[in-house]
Amino acid sequence: MRSILFYSCLLLGCFYQLSAQQIDKSLEKGLRELVSDFKGDVGVYVYNLTTNTVAAINADTIFPTASIVKVPILIGVFDKIHKGALSLNDTLVYDDKRAYGGAGLMQFYKDSTVTDLRTLISLMITMSDNTTSLWCQELAGGGETINALMANLGLKHTRVNSRTEGRTKDWDKYGWGQTTPKEMAFLLTKIRNRKMINAASSDEMYRVMSNSFYTDYSLSQIPPYIQTAAKQGMVNTSRSELVMVNAPTGDYVFYIGTKNNKDASWGFDNEAWQLQRKISAYLWNYFNPTSDWKPAEKFQDLVRDLRY
Repeated sequence: MRSILFYSCLLLGCFYQLSAQQIDKSLEKGLRELVSDFKGDVGVYVYNLTTNTVAAINADTIFPTASIVKVPILIGVFDKIHKGALSLNDTLVYDDKRAYGGAGLMQFYKDSTVTDLRTLISLMITMSDNTTSLWCQELAGGGETINALMANLGLKHTRVNSRTEGRTKDWDKYGWGQTTPKEMAFLLTKIRNRKMINAASSDEMYRVMSNSFYTDYSLSQIPPYIQTAAKQGMVNTSRSELVMVNAPTGDYVFYIGTKNNKDASWGFDNEAWQLQRKISAYLWNYFNPTSDWKPAEKFQDLVRDLRY
C-alpha cells in the first residue's frame, strides 16, 4: 500500500510538472528543420530542467527501445534492492548457458565464473551487455514485474516485450522493448532529480549511467569534461539515444527515437547516427551559446568502424 501511494504521488507530481511546462517554439522549429530530410520515422523530446521548457516532435509516438530497455530493467533491479530482495553485493555464478550474442563482455566469461550484481548492472548499462541485461531482467522479476512498475509510474507505453508473457505481438513489432521519447525522458529526469525509488537508488543509477562506452554518437558533440548520463539502443532499422547533460547553464534531457530507417548500415556515417550528432550539437550550442567548444578535428578517425 505504501509503495502504491508513493508511485501515485509521484505520478500526480509528474502530471503537474508537465502541465506547467512551456513550449520552446524556437528550439522546436530548429529541430524540425534538422529531422525534415530523414529517411525514416523520427521522434524527439527535449526538456530543460532549469527553464522548464520543452520541444517535441512525435514525442508520444511508440518507438523500439532496442538496448534502451535496459533503463527500465535497471529501475526494476533497484526496486528489488530497495525492497530487500537483492543487494548490489550479491554473489552470482555465471553459467555459460546464459551467453547471449551481440554487445557485451559476459558472453566471453568462463563457465562458473564468480561475479556479483554490481558487475552485472555496470556491464548492462555501460557496455550494453546483453547477457547481463537478460540476467538482470530475470532478477528484477521478469518483464511482467518491470512492466507493472512502469505502469505504476504512469507510463502507458514503456514496456519490456522479450521473454514477457502476453507480449509476443509487441515483441514482433518493436523487439525487446518499446517506449516514447517523452516517457523515457521522464524516467531519466526522475533519476536525475533523486525521485526514482529513493534518493540513494537514484544517485547510484545516475552514476552508472554516467559511464557510457558509446561516445560515438550524441556524446561526441558534448565537451568531455561535462557530465552526461546516457543509454543508446541500436538495431538495423532503429537507432535511438537517451541523454541527460549536466550543462553549466542548466541540465537538459533529450531522447531521439528512430524507426523504419532506410539506412540500416553499421558504419560511422549511418544516417540516424549522423542525425543524433547533429541534434546533440544543436542542443549544446542552443543551451550554451557562449561555449566555444567544438569536437576536435578528425575526432571521428579514432572511433570510425569500431566493432562492438
